Amino acid sequence: MNKNNHLETYVSSQSINSDVVVACIDAFFPVVNKPTFIVADRASIHTSDIVLDKIESWKERGITIFELPSYSPELNLIEILWRFIKYQWIELDAYSSWQTFVESLEKILREFGQNYVINFE
Repeated sequence: MNKNNHLETYVSSQSINSDVVVACIDAFFPVVNKPTFIVADRASIHTSDIVLDKIESWKERGITIFELPSYSPELNLIEILWRFIKYQWIELDAYSSWQTFVESLEKILREFGQNYVINFE
């Protein structure tokens, strides 16, 4: 996600762990043409040995992990996105069932940048 309302997503029903984080980073950036920075909070899945072992190889490819200070949701764009989803965009009836909730959330993520926009200025 960036401040231009561009969002790349994976939708998954599995638990997200460090292996998934590494796989997503590698899949998102198979080739790096310019210096790339990934902003990450200090969640354990972002700071595990599995992730730390990849830092140097990512850096060699032009990918730098920028770690946010502890508890700084105002700096974490994903936290801002979740706040918009939770308090402004998702309809109350989305909570009527798990299936409805998932469908509503997927719709918002798919349409982010067109029908759902955050003004970061």
